[in-house]
Amino acid sequence: MTDLVLPSETNPLNNLFGGELLARMDRAASISARRHSRRIVVTASVNHVAFNKSVPLGSVVTVEAKVSRAFKTSMEVYIDVWIDDRESGEKTKANEAIYTFVAVDDAGNPVKIPSITPQTTEEQTRFEGALRRKQLSLVLAGKMNPHDATELKALFLK
Repeated sequence: MTDLVLPSETNPLNNLFGGELLARMDRAASISARRHSRRIVVTASVNHVAFNKSVPLGSVVTVEAKVSRAFKTSMEVYIDVWIDDRESGEKTKANEAIYTFVAVDDAGNPVKIPSITPQTTEEQTRFEGALRRKQLSLVLAGKMNPHDATELKALFLK
């Protein structure tokens, strides 16, 4: 999803509002999740956002979203935000985020989704990390006992 940063979307420093970028990331991620699941999807959580570089007025912004792992009814979507350098035309990674979506039926009930088989090294890395991130989120939310978080224990007990 590529778009231009307009004056009405910027703060007093002429940089894209963070909330505007979050909305763009949410839209791109929901499209990715919907394409994977072939279902209606809802945002379950925003697990991580890194605003590493400001996005100036007039920038061409590309938001790339890809499902990094599918669980039973939920999926993690990894989002990379790129901006084009005005002079060289080179793309620079500006920001990233990780969202979680749940696939639902017409009544809003969670439904099963297809699994994912990572192909590239980056996909494999993100796929493996997704289970750790999910377990951490569940532990922090009080929905999982820390003793049951096998992937997290494996990180610290090596």
